[in-house]
Amino acid sequence: MDQIPDFVLTLVSWISSGAMIFGGVVPYIPQYLDIRQKKSTEGFSTYVCFVLLIANILRILFWFGHPFELPLLLQSILLVAAMLFLLQLCTKFPADHELATQSYHFVDFEWSHFWRWSHFRDYVQFLASFTITMVMLTALLMPLTVYIEFLGFCALITEAMLGAPQFYHNFKNKSTAGMSVKMVGCWLSGDIFKTIYFLMKNTPPQFYICGSLQVMIDISILLQVLVYSKSTALLPKMP
Repeated sequence: MDQIPDFVLTLVSWISSGAMIFGGVVPYIPQYLDIRQKKSTEGFSTYVCFVLLIANILRILFWFGHPFELPLLLQSILLVAAMLFLLQLCTKFPADHELATQSYHFVDFEWSHFWRWSHFRDYVQFLASFTITMVMLTALLMPLTVYIEFLGFCALITEAMLGAPQFYHNFKNKSTAGMSVKMVGCWLSGDIFKTIYFLMKNTPPQFYICGSLQVMIDISILLQVLVYSKSTALLPKMP
């Protein structure tokens, strides 16, 4: 069998890298369009945005101490931007009716209303405070290998729990109404591809271990769609 030409291998590498960079954003396009069309965030947990923002800010900082694949860094930067756009839309149509009548702000420092603020600028203030704090801490502890590895672990385990807020939200409401099934389907396909990519690129073990955890959570959410849709179908219809 003839050896595969170098240009083919290069092309495949470029395609896989491009898919890695932009593929992380694709799952959120259906959810963004659903929210904008329905003018409601009912069924979608904004803690998904929280998890992704924190995970990718930490991952970007991790790169400065332990450089990894450039496509993964670009993916993180793009995901931060995408989550800010999604979060801005969510603040226009809050599912929490309490936010429609009262104002809550980050500077109030009320734990009971954490990540349930009234305006987009409050989320930006929190993220700016978190980022500045972590940049200063990382600059101070950069020489310590144990800190850098711990930072990378925190970034990956946080991202691995991406679907957990949505899973809990569905479980609490016993419904997946308002959640984009397309989004979760894209999560699953993307996480499978990402985990295989990690294995092929010989990334640190934390990457593919956390990727495998994400795949399991994605499957659990899709099972919720099946279970709760059956439960809804069994409910007696109103006359």
